[in-house]
Amino acid sequence: MATARWCASLGWPVHPLAPGRKTPAGNCEACRAPGHTHRGCGCPTAGRWCHGFHAATLDFARIEHWWGRTPGLGVGVACGPAGLVVVDIDAHERELPGRDRLLPGIGISDGIDLTGLANGFHTIGVLAALSGFASPADDESTLRVRTPSGGLHVWYRAHSEHRWQCSTGSGGRALAWQVDVRAHGGYIVAPGTVTEAGVYEPVGAVREPAPLPGWLARELARTGHLPPAHPPAPRPVPPRARQAVSAAGGGYGSASRMLAALLTEVIGCAALTEGAAFSEKLNRAAYTAGGLVAAGHLAADEAERLLREAAEHARPGQERRYEAIIRSGLSAGRARPLSPGGRV
Repeated sequence: MATARWCASLGWPVHPLAPGRKTPAGNCEACRAPGHTHRGCGCPTAGRWCHGFHAATLDFARIEHWWGRTPGLGVGVACGPAGLVVVDIDAHERELPGRDRLLPGIGISDGIDLTGLANGFHTIGVLAALSGFASPADDESTLRVRTPSGGLHVWYRAHSEHRWQCSTGSGGRALAWQVDVRAHGGYIVAPGTVTEAGVYEPVGAVREPAPLPGWLARELARTGHLPPAHPPAPRPVPPRARQAVSAAGGGYGSASRMLAALLTEVIGCAALTEGAAFSEKLNRAAYTAGGLVAAGHLAADEAERLLREAAEHARPGQERRYEAIIRSGLSAGRARPLSPGGRV
């Protein structure tokens, strides 16, 4: 509660994270139903934490109610409403990708020796050096938080005239390999939050974000972290994606037709790079598919294929993002088999 109150006092809307986890606390039963979204949901107004960062609040009475009732909840901060841009630097042990993915949009010739380059601390350091600045990982003027996995969150205060967007290191919009960005459309774990993996521990003496550096703002703009001035025209749905919808709708009963409709919504997200609720729509489709698998109306491998093809059409190249959503949705759906009539 102390952490949540401190964040709210700085104007950062907070929402609960599941005890011991870095993911949002679970929705109520009604909000877990297929097809339900945060849009128009009465739960946040009623004081419930359903829908993660969409329920984030500055209301101290609500904060005391949430964390007073469940002290083990972690604290998430909704980055967009808080006016924050957080650089999320990872240090995962992974195979080095192709040179074109280390610093998107910046060519690295074959003659450059990459020996020793192994994680996001290295790539963000190289990106900063190319601009003539020190790495954000070494920026002692701003709030920095060490993560349990050995990564680092570097917090900055965004300029109000820009609506910076989130990214993940594997998608078409990325700042650098193993460097994610948390801004509008996402949340960040508050310093002091304790998970099963460890504590999100502040580094150094500074406890508030500094203004976003100009060079970093230019790099964010260059790598597509601002919404397009004009939304792109919808891409034609390729035959494989149309076949996925047709295959899903050809099953037995209204549940299969429901899945086909949900896959159509996922595919339709291709028309917008932001604001299409892609994650929610894919999660609903995966949840429904999991229910069909559990009830024996759809093979598990076929469910995964249908979901991946729809997701790849909507968000090409973002496997890391959509694979996690598919796994989570399928797992949750398998716990609630769908009957032939589409009922749980």
